[in-house]
Amino acid sequence: MKKIISIMLFCSMLLMTACSGTAQKEASQEVPETQAQTEALTEIQTESETAVAEMQKNIFDGYVSNTVISTGNNYMTDAKGGVTFRTYFPVEEAGELEYRFYFSNTVDSTWERGRYSYAGKSGGNYQILNAHVWTASSPDTDDDSEPVEITFDGNPEKSVSPDEIFRSDAVKLDVPEGKYLVWEWTLDGVDIPCIRMTELAYSYILKDDGALEYNMDVPCPQFIGTNRNVKKKIACFGDSITQGAETTAYEQNFWVSELSERLGSEYAVWNIGCGYARASDAALCGNWLERAKSANIVTLAFGTNDLAVGQYGQRNSSSADEIENWLRTLIQELQNAGCQVILFNLPPFDFDEATEDIRTEINSRIPGIAEETGCGFFDWAVLLSNPENPSQSLYGGHPDDEGCQIIAEAFLEQFREMLEN
Repeated sequence: MKKIISIMLFCSMLLMTACSGTAQKEASQEVPETQAQTEALTEIQTESETAVAEMQKNIFDGYVSNTVISTGNNYMTDAKGGVTFRTYFPVEEAGELEYRFYFSNTVDSTWERGRYSYAGKSGGNYQILNAHVWTASSPDTDDDSEPVEITFDGNPEKSVSPDEIFRSDAVKLDVPEGKYLVWEWTLDGVDIPCIRMTELAYSYILKDDGALEYNMDVPCPQFIGTNRNVKKKIACFGDSITQGAETTAYEQNFWVSELSERLGSEYAVWNIGCGYARASDAALCGNWLERAKSANIVTLAFGTNDLAVGQYGQRNSSSADEIENWLRTLIQELQNAGCQVILFNLPPFDFDEATEDIRTEINSRIPGIAEETGCGFFDWAVLLSNPENPSQSLYGGHPDDEGCQIIAEAFLEQFREMLEN
């Protein structure tokens, strides 16, 4: 039994964290011959799921996110022969803190139509050759602190298996106010899950001559956690609008960062938005959703890419019925984990007439879904739409800096009591 559980801990997170009934459905394709076999299979599944849930809980126990830069997995990159990646992260709370870094070797969400990466795709086998953190004012300064080595169960190197989840050992790091936490690691392998940053954080490949070359396909920790006390943990779960696409480069003017700045470091705001993500991706109930479940409050903002590109493997826009079902699945999963959920509607994205009709239909349903399920409801569509033509965006399909300020201010005004109590 212990052997089976051990194997399950490092197998696919799609199996480990599947929505209610999914794992059982797959298992039922091989029907046991006897009642004893049925009972044994049920016992194995129950014990495995319990062990996985405990492992997931322990990974986040006592730690909260300390950056508003999203580091989910929505793409893949190669690092054949060893490649050094470096990323500069702004922190929510400065000073000396204990850090731990969490990793998932599975793709969270589908990029474009999924030709190269899609939700639930397993990462490849790869090697962590070394990893370090330090602090710096910017990539252009020479005031860097001394690097601190990151280890994994006491080892500076680690072999990573497909779909493995793991965390680093704890380290102390003092990040002065206004400086960045610099994450650097050298990897060797192929099909390594990463995030497409699109100039949200300074991210580079270190060349052989020591020069930094900009690189937007960045493998990073999925969670940059600190051991600190906060009033509330807030996870912002959504697509590129949540991630922060098309706001001013490197300025952290996207709405999640604006929200974090207004709340202050007494709150931990974790951005888990991924560019091109769909509600259908999140509703696979993989590790991405499991990470969201660690928060007290989860903002749920999906649907735009379900309309723009459709579900992975399909060529048409998803229907209002499909989007509603996926949203209901996410709400139920999050609420079952004890999270308060705030449901967003679909903002304007300058769609064609047929697609806009679907957006109008799902938006007409979302307030009722929120009321029925006991969620908060945030109508950012009305904030971002041209009053004369609600299908037209005022601040761009990806809201610009001004639009993001408006979102953050309206959100805080509406939900301050929930956040404070």
